[in-house]
Amino acid sequence: MISGIVTAILLLTFVGGWIWAWSPKRRSDFDAAARLPLNDDEESAP
Repeated sequence: MISGIVTAILLLTFVGGWIWAWSPKRRSDFDAAARLPLNDDEESAP
């Protein structure tokens, strides 16, 4: 019984995180984070 409840909670947490990550509102934040390593190289180049 308890393992079923824990499984359901973990499943809901996973689905909630998936929805949050694929939300259109988050796209610009993730795009900016994806460019961070490239921007860092450009600033440190002589």
